[in-house]
Amino acid sequence: MIFEAARLSLNNLFAPETRSVFWKVIGLTLLVLVGLWFGLREFFIAYILPWLETLVPAVPEWAGWLTFIFGILASIGLALALGLLLSSVTGMIAGLFLDDVAEVVERRDYPGDAPGRAMALLPAIITSLKFFGVLVIGNLFAFMLLLVPGVNIIAFFVVNGYLLGREFFEFAAMRFRTPQEARLFRAKHAGTVFLAGLLVAAFLAVPFANLLTPLFAAGLMVHLHKLLSRRDPEFRLAAPQLGRVAPA
Repeated sequence: MIFEAARLSLNNLFAPETRSVFWKVIGLTLLVLVGLWFGLREFFIAYILPWLETLVPAVPEWAGWLTFIFGILASIGLALALGLLLSSVTGMIAGLFLDDVAEVVERRDYPGDAPGRAMALLPAIITSLKFFGVLVIGNLFAFMLLLVPGVNIIAFFVVNGYLLGREFFEFAAMRFRTPQEARLFRAKHAGTVFLAGLLVAAFLAVPFANLLTPLFAAGLMVHLHKLLSRRDPEFRLAAPQLGRVAPA
């Protein structure tokens, strides 16, 4: 089921109907990442570098190459920090465009089903910012485990697999359900949703392709929600809800 949902999501990535969302997601993701890069760089120069200089004695002239090495390590550290923030950026942007992706998926692959209802702009922004914060905290925890051999990679996939799977699935489910119903449905199929989240985390780990993570993850979870809804008599979809309750 998960791989079927992933296959359908990949098919939708470059579909003509998705093209406008594709460019909006890519453009906004790059814009946010560039902003974060400059923000992290300025923070490092303004606060971290002066603090390090108070800890390290003056470098003699004959050891000037150490400054060059330190600069390279600092650049690697900034790139690593940006990489850890990528999943948070992905979640935030997906929260803004998930309804756009879902509408395309529903029209293309489920034309006989009742369409879902889009979240209002303000609740979508608030939910996306909350998701961004949760992912930042989760990845800070994973970052602290980077120096632990054998645990660092596992921590990245477990943290992002759980958080991305949970939030993206609930985003997709809330097009048809109240937030409480969406959480209950996700909890009932927590194992499946977590495995699908691991697939999103794996996609996130692929350089350059990870810029498409919001599109892939949104499509994957829309398909997974549809497939699970058809197999689960307790949560089978009937008609779309007329009222949409904003997430708490």
